[in-house]
Amino acid sequence: MESRRPYHGYAAVAVLIPAYILMLAGIRPFSTWFYSLAWWPYIFLVDQAIHRRKGNSLWVNRRKEFFFLIPLSVFFWMIFEGINAYLDNWQYVGITSRAWERWIGYFLAYGTVLPGIFETYELLDTLGLYKNSRVKPIPRTTRWHWPFMLAGLFSLFAPIIWPSYFFPLIWGAFVFLLEPVLHLHQGRSLMIEWENGSLRTFFLLLTAGLICGLLWEFWNYWAESKWVYTVPHVGFLKVFEMPVLGFLGFPPFAVMLYVMTNFATLLRNGKSWEADGPVAATPTMKGLKVLFWVFFFYVYILAGRIIELYTIQSYV
Repeated sequence: MESRRPYHGYAAVAVLIPAYILMLAGIRPFSTWFYSLAWWPYIFLVDQAIHRRKGNSLWVNRRKEFFFLIPLSVFFWMIFEGINAYLDNWQYVGITSRAWERWIGYFLAYGTVLPGIFETYELLDTLGLYKNSRVKPIPRTTRWHWPFMLAGLFSLFAPIIWPSYFFPLIWGAFVFLLEPVLHLHQGRSLMIEWENGSLRTFFLLLTAGLICGLLWEFWNYWAESKWVYTVPHVGFLKVFEMPVLGFLGFPPFAVMLYVMTNFATLLRNGKSWEADGPVAATPTMKGLKVLFWVFFFYVYILAGRIIELYTIQSYV
């Protein structure tokens, strides 16, 4: 698809280095927008590394899917922003007082979540990590579907009802809820992979989640506009702004986002962001696109208002 050698990674470095310098100097808007100014260059830098290694990457060869991941990422994260109104696990400080800038900032910042995790996952894949790992296959059965879904419902609602005790469960809830659906419809199911004697995708996602978690916290720590944590019971011994035990949530979070994205893939008739996924659109997708965008804007506006009413603690 692309015969020329891409150089978007070099352009990313050309943005990232000045952004660091200007942020450390406390110059706005670089200090307030630093999180996005760090994440987007990282995404493009990793994408170029992937393309160099295997000649196929999200930005160069699957650009429509790259652009689809951005609003999907915002949509997914806004769900958790809404849930945080009950959990009160994080708050935002140093947020711009200009409303138009905040709403653009939400989109640009939350839009990095899926591309960041999946680009990192794909880079680890091209490096051959866990390539020879094998596990004992599990029996092909659907007996686990209902227990999984019941566990998912508990993991979704228990943190809302008893947030002080069950808040960590939210970072795995949709794995239990959606994985049975993927398995039943022969989607991109992690359990199907396990039935075939492999958990490589699962291990890659756990590793990508931990790497991205470290980067999230590192870049957030230096930014003027940032989040701080108010999680109960485990708020001691922080690394950057995150309590050290909180880093255990990033690996399952990456797995959950992969499962949620695969569920969206199922709704799109199997059209996937991954290199080996089908790319041909089907007629039924047109109606789904309209429904997605309608629902997206509804959730975006609703969750955005929740952020401004409950989560933002200070403005600049």
